[in-house]
Amino acid sequence: METVVGVFAHVDAGKTTLSEQLLYRGGTLRRAGRVDSGDTCLDHDVIERSRGITVFADEAAFTACGLPFRLIDTPGHADFSGEMERSIWAVDCAVLVVSCVEGVQAHTETVWRLLRQNDVPVVFFLNKADLPTADAAGTLAAVRARLGADVLACGPDFCAADIGEALAEELAARDETLMEDYLVRGYDAQAARERGAALVRAGLVCPAVVGAALNGTGVDTLLNVLAAFCAAPQEEAGDALFRARVYKVRHEKNGGRIVFLKVLAGRLRPKENVACPEKGGTAYYKVNGLRAYSGGKSAPLAEAGPGTLCAAAGLGRVMPGDVVGADARPGMPPALRPLLSAQVLAGPELPPRRLLELLREVEDEEPLLGVEFSEELQRVNVQVMGEVQLEVLQAVLRERYGAEVSFGPCGVLYRETIANAVVGCGHFEPLRHYAEVHLRLSPGAPGSGITFDSECHTDVLAQNWQNLIRTHVLEKSHRGVLTGAPLTDVRVTLLAGRAHLKHTEGGDFRQAVYRAVRQGLMQAESVLLEPWYSFTAEADAALAGRILSDIPRMGGRYEAPVTGRNGRVAVTGTCPVAQMQAYARELTALGKGRAQLSLAFEAYHPCTPAQQQHLAEQTGYDPERDVENTPDSVFCSHGAGYPVKWNEALAQMHIQLK
Repeated sequence: METVVGVFAHVDAGKTTLSEQLLYRGGTLRRAGRVDSGDTCLDHDVIERSRGITVFADEAAFTACGLPFRLIDTPGHADFSGEMERSIWAVDCAVLVVSCVEGVQAHTETVWRLLRQNDVPVVFFLNKADLPTADAAGTLAAVRARLGADVLACGPDFCAADIGEALAEELAARDETLMEDYLVRGYDAQAARERGAALVRAGLVCPAVVGAALNGTGVDTLLNVLAAFCAAPQEEAGDALFRARVYKVRHEKNGGRIVFLKVLAGRLRPKENVACPEKGGTAYYKVNGLRAYSGGKSAPLAEAGPGTLCAAAGLGRVMPGDVVGADARPGMPPALRPLLSAQVLAGPELPPRRLLELLREVEDEEPLLGVEFSEELQRVNVQVMGEVQLEVLQAVLRERYGAEVSFGPCGVLYRETIANAVVGCGHFEPLRHYAEVHLRLSPGAPGSGITFDSECHTDVLAQNWQNLIRTHVLEKSHRGVLTGAPLTDVRVTLLAGRAHLKHTEGGDFRQAVYRAVRQGLMQAESVLLEPWYSFTAEADAALAGRILSDIPRMGGRYEAPVTGRNGRVAVTGTCPVAQMQAYARELTALGKGRAQLSLAFEAYHPCTPAQQQHLAEQTGYDPERDVENTPDSVFCSHGAGYPVKWNEALAQMHIQLK
């Protein structure tokens, strides 16, 4: 059974170089490729080679101490965090690369947080330790302090077969079972390795290796650490039902749609029918082909067993995160979301409808692209993490479709929430239709998104209708009423509902739910939220004063600067995206190429009242004219439906709450 290891890092930490060394020393490559030479195995796309960065996550097999592994090399640039996060769904363990020159960056903290949230065991590789400006000890201390990781330093003599008594004593200090066994029987190599692996799998201990990937230093030690502490069980799995998670979607040149799967249980063979989640239930699709990928090459697979990564054709419109097979269900929304929006501009040779068609195919691979089309304005907008992603999107459209596009200025993606609890009601009753819903909307915890619960007894409304209401609450990106921005951090509670035995259909509750949410928002005190970055700025000491004066000017906050052993100053803090998105270029120019800025999404925070008023006026959004998101209800009289304004609907509701 293969162990899938993902290699993660902040940009320019040497992640792809390490991946090449693992494949070389793990017996897959005859020689390790180099990023600067454009001949790496995994960065094989022409866009990646021209830019020298990883854009698309790719995989290849290797061995560590005779055990089978499969490596996924993920993007390190924050603009491609969506691809990185989706890769986490496929890995059994992670190697988190941290440069001993730049140290722990803001994006390092983001990756660490996602790995923790997904219960992925982590091994640290502290890279570039051979450079004159490297500070391995300081980097190790920063990993412990900023990430809160319990690090187990593994030296160059580490061996998977016998981890050594000194390391066993360190593990015993963290584990009562191993300590008792050690005191009674003394050092036992197998027991120490097994308990160490258990601690690593539980996320209680994180092994760390110091090295230099470019010349291979520390790579053999890393292979031994992976074999000792991260290898999956090698016993054959039982006859479990097939179940897999989708972690990636790609399109072939002939237009075929390929779905990449991590098999969680059971086995999959070509021509078998697989249950896939779809709106309203489950559909079955036949697997038309099954392949294993290694870099840009692939080979047919006769069977995919537990733990295997494979690519299947024919599985309908499943999306990354979906579970297929037994217990088929839609995936949870990703933790990371785009922060910026831009209009896509094209010449007359590329009509808006054709442009939309091309972007929809790209969006199928990158769901966070959030393509929006305005029928009225014939305008297409996309959502992105940053300007580099726009440049890559431009290149993808050119390379794949021969389409030339440009982009308008990037705007910040704001969100809305509420500051007080309200009750919203929605009634939908055209002729031969019926549904009524009463929902309480209350402020949710920051970062919680939209959540749902029910206080409605099943004697009042049957469970099947309550389940449908829950689906409709969570399926839609509800718009706020202040600027029309997406709604977030709201707890929705079902208080009451009513169906008609003869006339109610599934779509009726969708209409009632949407109108109830909207009617509640019209009564609530709305709050506009803006995204903030967490940042790490690093520069020579002479530039530190300028950075410390720039941050407050942009409305940000910073912690006490830290001066490294190399004399460079690192400043960490948080700042609004709107003010800081262009600062990276400014800082690079000020530092004449020797200053760096690492950015990662931190959280959404309320705008100031003045800022909220200005943005609301600037947007000019009128919620009562938004016919696609109406707060009004529809009632029936004398065989015909008629609309009732949101502020008059409560008096006509068939359910009158006490």
